[in-house]
Amino acid sequence: MMSSTEHLSDALVKVAVDRDKTAFASLFRYFAPKIKRFGFKQFNNEAAAMELVQDTMTAVWRKAHLYHPDKGAATTWVYTVMRNASFDALRKMRSNKEDNLSEDIWPTLQSPEPEQFDDHLETQLLLKHLDKLPHAQREVVKGVYFQELSQEQLAQQLGVPVGTVKSRLRLALAKLRNYLGAEHD
Repeated sequence: MMSSTEHLSDALVKVAVDRDKTAFASLFRYFAPKIKRFGFKQFNNEAAAMELVQDTMTAVWRKAHLYHPDKGAATTWVYTVMRNASFDALRKMRSNKEDNLSEDIWPTLQSPEPEQFDDHLETQLLLKHLDKLPHAQREVVKGVYFQELSQEQLAQQLGVPVGTVKSRLRLALAKLRNYLGAEHD
């Protein structure tokens, strides 16, 4: 009978050599919850943690051919891939400064010459979709766009790090773009 270490190593080799989806599913079942827990501790954000799972496991699929069982355990190799994906995510978060949040994030709400009537309807449409957001994301959007607070002021008011405010805002805006885009199709 194979130990779990041997089973993981064997599965990783099968993914590398045969692109074995069953072996990959086995790796995913084993590693995904562990990566998610690490990601949540790292980012304090479930969506970012899930993104880390996706990035890590995608890299495991793509780079499995680089794993050599004689050089180390499969867990060590996968956790190294995860750590690198985590560093990449942190760098990406740090480089996504507030200045990236310009007017172009609201393309469906812009009009060359805003009219009071259109603005009112679009605000109503936006408010309708705002209720679909999770409470934390809705709070951030309302603070930044309706109360006109800076992200720093909002972070202080909510008692969370500025990075958390930025992450919630980024996720909320992506969801709102999807909701508004679907409505205009």
